Amino acid sequence: MRARELDEIDIEILRMLQRDGSMTYKEIAYSLKKSMSLIADRIRLLKMNGFIKATVALVDINKVKSLFVAFPHVQLNNHGEDTLNQFQNEMMQYEEVMECYHLTGHFDFMLKIVMPDMNSYNTFLRENIGRLPYVGSIQSFLMLSESKHSTAYKL
Repeated sequence: MRARELDEIDIEILRMLQRDGSMTYKEIAYSLKKSMSLIADRIRLLKMNGFIKATVALVDINKVKSLFVAFPHVQLNNHGEDTLNQFQNEMMQYEEVMECYHLTGHFDFMLKIVMPDMNSYNTFLRENIGRLPYVGSIQSFLMLSESKHSTAYKL
């Protein structure tokens, strides 16, 4: 099953589950006017083929605790394939690094790092990213507030 093999039923299932991952097969089947067994089979195939990577609960972290969020942009001094892969693999080791994007332009990577406070962030940068021999420079952008956060893609 490839993207071009998805039909409108698959797309609609994905849309619905992006809005509410806790929907039951029965609710989806009723909404799409299809059988529960068809919906169960479709969702199983969507998971098996990697269209659905995970089903998670999105926590409103501000109700749990306050966090310091930064978006450091990292410039490497070496752009070889090995170095790029090393950096990505290194970032995957840290649970504080929530997102890692390889970019075009002046900076090579943009990260989303979540820490308890500024001091923790500073220590993390110095001890975990700044120490890497192929890191040339880091420019941090600090989050002041969040006005939109979406996890659903337009399909």
